[in-house]
Amino acid sequence: MFEFDQYLGFLAFLTILTIGFWLMIFLLTFVVPYWLIGNLREMFKERREAKRARLEE
Repeated sequence: MFEFDQYLGFLAFLTILTIGFWLMIFLLTFVVPYWLIGNLREMFKERREAKRARLEE
């Protein structure tokens, strides 16, 4: 069915595919929401500080 080098290539392909799949799952479930929530917090904090500075003037 497969020769040995074809078998190694197939295993390398499956390994890369699996690593890519789990990396995308990790990025979509942890990294992207963490990044978005952090950016929203910073944006609200900057708006609050600008509003306070405007009210103090």
